[in-house]
Amino acid sequence: MSREAGGGFAQTLAIARRDLLREQRVGEVAWITIPFGAIAVLLVPLAVGTDLPTLTRIGPGLYWAVVLLFGVFIAVRKTAAETPAQRDLISLLGLDPVAGFFGRAAASSILLLGFELVVGAVAVALYNIDLARWPWMILVVPGAAIGLALLGTLAASITANLSTGPALVPFLVAPLAVPLLLAATQAMDSLRPGDSILPWVLLMVAADLALAIAGVLTARPLQETR
Repeated sequence: MSREAGGGFAQTLAIARRDLLREQRVGEVAWITIPFGAIAVLLVPLAVGTDLPTLTRIGPGLYWAVVLLFGVFIAVRKTAAETPAQRDLISLLGLDPVAGFFGRAAASSILLLGFELVVGAVAVALYNIDLARWPWMILVVPGAAIGLALLGTLAASITANLSTGPALVPFLVAPLAVPLLLAATQAMDSLRPGDSILPWVLLMVAADLALAIAGVLTARPLQETR
C-alpha cells in the first residue's frame, strides 16, 4: 500500500472514530432515534389491526420503510455535522476530502447497522417474519446500512452551505433511496423457499458502488465550494 493510500485510510478511520466518539457522548442515536424507530414498528399493529397473516405479509416492507425514514436522521445527525470553523481547520490540516466522506459514511453505517439490528429484532418478533434463509440477510442488512449512510452523507455534503440544508436532505434522499428500498424489501420477500434473492443483492451492491463513486467524484469539488 502506498503512503498516500495508507494516509487516506488512517484519515478515514480518524474521522469515523471522531463521529462515533461524538455519538457516544451525546447518545443521539442510542437514546432518541433507536427507541423512536422501535416505537414506530410497535405502533403499526394499532393502525392495521393484529391479524397475524397480514402483519407477516406487510412486515418486511414496513420494517424497511422505518429504516429508510429514520436512517436519514442518523446519516445527517447533529453529531456528524461540522461547523464552518471545523471545516476550515480540517482543510488547513490537509485532510483528504474523500477520506472525510468515507469516514463520516463509515460512522453512519455502524450506527445504522445497530439501528437495523435492534428494530429488526422487534419487527421479527412482532410480525412473525420468516427468516428460513437468514444467512442471506448477512449481506442485505449491512448493504442497506452502507447504502443509506453513503446517500445521507452525500446529501448532507451537497446541502452543507445552504441555510435550509437539513430540510432539503430528505427530498434528495427519498427518491435516490428507491433502489435500496426496493432491493431490501424484495430480498426479504425472496427468503421464501424457491425464490431467488441474488438479483436483489446484486442490485443493492450496484447501488452502493454507484453512491461510493459519486462520493469520490464530488468530495473535492464540494469541499472547494464551502
